[in-house]
Amino acid sequence: MPVGLRLFTDRVGDGAGAPVIDSGNDEELVLVQPGVSVVLAGGPPESPGTLYISTKQVVWLSDVDRAKGYAVDFLSVSLHAVSRDPEAYSSPCIYTQIETGAEDEDESGGSDSEMNETLDLSKIREMRLVPSDPNQLDTLFEIFCKCAELNPEPIEGEEEHNWIFSADQMEDDGTGDEESDWPALQNLTNSIGHANGDHDIAHSVLELQINDERFEDAEEMETDRNRNLD
Repeated sequence: MPVGLRLFTDRVGDGAGAPVIDSGNDEELVLVQPGVSVVLAGGPPESPGTLYISTKQVVWLSDVDRAKGYAVDFLSVSLHAVSRDPEAYSSPCIYTQIETGAEDEDESGGSDSEMNETLDLSKIREMRLVPSDPNQLDTLFEIFCKCAELNPEPIEGEEEHNWIFSADQMEDDGTGDEESDWPALQNLTNSIGHANGDHDIAHSVLELQINDERFEDAEEMETDRNRNLD
C-alpha cells in the first residue's frame, strides 16, 4: 500500500547534511540537485533546499533547517510531469501526484488540513519541485522516469493469473454448443481485468470477441444465401 509523503530527518554529515541512503537494500543515490524549492498541495513554496533522487525515493532537505525534510517512495508517485504553463503554476517545475492510500477519505477535509500551518503529510496528493534553474527540468524529468521504471507497481495476485493458455484449455468441451466457449472467454477477460485493475478493458475484449462471432455468423449466412441463389 502506498505510504505517501512523509517527514524525513535522517541526515548525515555537517552543515545541511545529506540523507541516509539504505545501501543495504540496494538503494543508490542517482542525483543531487541544489537550489530546489518544494511546494506541497496549494501551499507556498518552502525555503530553498537540495533535492536528492535515489533508485528508491525522492528526498528534499531544507538547507536552513535540519529538522525539515520530505521524502516519497517512487511506488507512491502515480504521476510526474514537466510543467511550464504559467496558468498552472507561476514557475517551471516538476509536478507530481502522490498516492496516499486514503482514497476513501473526504478530500475536502484533506484540503483544509493542507492549508493549515501544520500539514498532515498523509493527505498531501500534489507536490511541485521548483529548481532555481529551469534548464534543469529536462534532466530532472529524465532521472524521474528512469528511477520510476526501476520501481514498477506490484500486481496483486500476479501468481494467480496464467497468461499462457494451452490448446486443451482453449478448445471447447465437445458439446458443439456455442455457449461452450463462454467460460474460457470469461476466464480470459477476468484475468485481464484483475491483472491491471481496469474492468473496462476486460469488457472491451469481451465485446470485441462477441462482435467477431457475430461477423462470422453473418458471413456464413451470406455464403448460404449466395448458394441458394445459384
